[in-house]
Amino acid sequence: MNVLITGTSKGIGKEIAIKFLNNNYKVFGFDVLDSAIENKNYTHFKTDIKQKNLPDLKDVNILINNAGTQNNQDIDNNLKGTINITEKYGIQPNIKAIVNICSTSAHNGAEFPEYCASKGGILSYTKNVASRVAHFGATCNSISPGGVITELNKHILENENLWQQVLNETTLNKWATAKEIAEWVYFVAVVNKSMTAQDIIIDNGEISKFNFIW
Repeated sequence: MNVLITGTSKGIGKEIAIKFLNNNYKVFGFDVLDSAIENKNYTHFKTDIKQKNLPDLKDVNILINNAGTQNNQDIDNNLKGTINITEKYGIQPNIKAIVNICSTSAHNGAEFPEYCASKGGILSYTKNVASRVAHFGATCNSISPGGVITELNKHILENENLWQQVLNETTLNKWATAKEIAEWVYFVAVVNKSMTAQDIIIDNGEISKFNFIW
């Protein structure tokens, strides 16, 4: 089985790639940065998910749309990039599962405006794609993490005051790890056979609160 994962250079995307590789899948990784993953079943493509001249890959069976940004181009990167990748590699007879990495911010709006809008668009697009790949017998779902311990959040993790504030915004008083999110992605893409057009929130209870701390 062939898996295409975007944003594999670090963080959640890297952990997702490792999870599939550890389960003997062949993995293609897309990222604008180089990758440190060394595995005979891993092929890295240094590419931008928004560009039209994307690599030609045959028989993509599982697609994981993970790549994203938190800047003033989030709609182009997160939403349009996800659409670009999915339309090329996901809407085809060999597809078995598509998982889009969304965000709790798509539900509660507690983030930068364009980021919230981009992730909210992914929620709707997930349902659209689910209806179009159903006749292939494929599923399409999204996962919405809350706070995750990654390099992107280093400025919070290393600031005791900010760290305590964000923990107070959860009910379980913790954040998820990138490895934990990867486990969820694997479950939704591989173990799951009947859930489609759905979103799973993994945020340690953050959804029950609102304050956005950065």
